[in-house]
Amino acid sequence: MPSVDRNNTAPRRAAIEDRLRGTSPGGDPLAALLSSSPADQHDLIRQAVPVNLARAAVLVPIVDRPDGLTVLLTLRASHLKHHAGQISFPGGRIEAHDRSAWEAALRESEEEIGLAREFVTLAGYLPDQMVISGYNITPAVAFVRPGFELRLDTTEVEDVFEVPLAFVLDPVNHLPQDRHYQGITLVTYEMPYQGRRIWGATAQMLISLYRLLRET
Repeated sequence: MPSVDRNNTAPRRAAIEDRLRGTSPGGDPLAALLSSSPADQHDLIRQAVPVNLARAAVLVPIVDRPDGLTVLLTLRASHLKHHAGQISFPGGRIEAHDRSAWEAALRESEEEIGLAREFVTLAGYLPDQMVISGYNITPAVAFVRPGFELRLDTTEVEDVFEVPLAFVLDPVNHLPQDRHYQGITLVTYEMPYQGRRIWGATAQMLISLYRLLRET
């Protein structure tokens, strides 16, 4: 595993805040996937994905640890109907009573892992992300102040863990993978970390964060 630099917390946090300042939910939910796929596949991809996507939101929690920023991730319960046993961010469907994607992400995080909202500060939004199961996900990036206590809803989440943000942002750890879906080839990414497999929409959102910061 490559070494992880944990000593540039303040500059990295400032860069994230700067790049995400003023962002809002939205964008083409297919943009991240198309940017990693061959141009001659784009029309086929748009034809193959679900037309009517349900709205959802996730929290991308960046924990401001004294020895370095980390990303908080969950392991979904193995009995769930969709994405069972996968690594994900806390989040879920945006309900009618949610005032915004941000409120939905906070509510779902409280329900799934017991993360109290008073520890969470919104930094901004990554572009919307489509998942094959039929969701348009809004990723809300937030900084989490240490001192929180988690209480897992074990009907949805089996475990939580943290990954150094420096590891996530190191392109050495971004492993491209071909995924075949309805006769087309999708280029996705995996980030293996300490025996865990970060992939799918979760990895793609982290890649979006990496690309956003790379532009600075």
